[in-house]
Amino acid sequence: MSYDPIPLLDLKAQYVTIRDEIEPLMRDVADTQWFIGGPHLDAFEKSLAAYCGAKHAIGCASGSDALLLSLIAVGVGAGDEVICPSYTFFATAGAIWRLGARPVWVDIDPITYNCTAESIRAAAAACTSLKAIMPVHLFGQSVDMCGMLEVAKELGVPLIEDAAQAIGSRDTTGAATGSRGTTGCFSFFPSKNLGGFGDGGMITTNDDDVAAHLRRLRNHGMDPKYYHQEVGLNSRLDAMQAAVLNAKLPHLDAWSDARGANAAHYDEMFTAAGASNTAGSMTAGTLPLLVPKQPASPSRHIYNQYVLRVPASVRDALRSHLVDEKIGHDVYYPVPLHIQECFQHLPAGDMSHTERAAAESIAIPIYSELTESQRTRVATTIINFVQAQTPVGV
Repeated sequence: MSYDPIPLLDLKAQYVTIRDEIEPLMRDVADTQWFIGGPHLDAFEKSLAAYCGAKHAIGCASGSDALLLSLIAVGVGAGDEVICPSYTFFATAGAIWRLGARPVWVDIDPITYNCTAESIRAAAAACTSLKAIMPVHLFGQSVDMCGMLEVAKELGVPLIEDAAQAIGSRDTTGAATGSRGTTGCFSFFPSKNLGGFGDGGMITTNDDDVAAHLRRLRNHGMDPKYYHQEVGLNSRLDAMQAAVLNAKLPHLDAWSDARGANAAHYDEMFTAAGASNTAGSMTAGTLPLLVPKQPASPSRHIYNQYVLRVPASVRDALRSHLVDEKIGHDVYYPVPLHIQECFQHLPAGDMSHTERAAAESIAIPIYSELTESQRTRVATTIINFVQAQTPVGV
């Protein structure tokens, strides 16, 4: 039987539902010729700050620049140390390295894929010039922010939230990501839950002085025009992106809720077939597969990715089978940062959970427009393959 492809992400399916809202705004930007700054950027920064429950939101050119600007704003420089997970997108550590600072790796919690306050506390004990901690809200689930804030206070360093994958997610207190750290860093790369029509980023903060510093840094360190207190970056969120993103923002919670409903459907199908969740072991059920463990309310997982775990011996064969079945998927992330060629010279402690996740994880379609028949086909295909390839007890 021939099936239509199911992509990992279908941006066209989302766009057709909001085209009539967005295209007039794009024409307005073109008609006014106000491409840098202006009313569209001001409106989006105000809307995003309110959505995240933060006092300030400062647009910038990308999520990567949001991290870099935040590090500069809190004083990170050459020779400093910044603690971050190895299991994350490259930009997390890349921003640290570009300033001449050194990433200090921590392992992840295998249940949430996030680093923990305990792992940061242990890593800090060996640091001699720690300047900041930068936990990552991975896959759309908040880290333990209460624990993170406590350890940041103990260490006397700022907390930068890498929330590039987690806009709209909430922690155990119900607070939004990006609302409690020194800064929160967001990406609007097109694949994100709130994605633009290209690169874009935002930094949230409740500190007036940090906000003023960030606004200056994103514009070559200039304030007022042609007067430079310091060297900054050319990192501005352009008006076209701001207009598009501000039109999409009111839809974000509904899209994230739909992702959550898709995740619940997957959970139900995989669990019925004998899978366990990441709080258990691969051998706990009759199907050697782990689904994400649902966080308890008021926490909220927005499922930027829906990540399964299968035995490492099966993962690559499963990927080949999904290609044959025209089902989109990906691995986030196949090579942890501490193993990357450019960082191999840096010391790394026990990264066993990170390395195992890199060998066993696979992300499957979770976008909000995914239909029930598509979800069912994805899950059934995976269940049947894993059952056939893996003996019970592996």
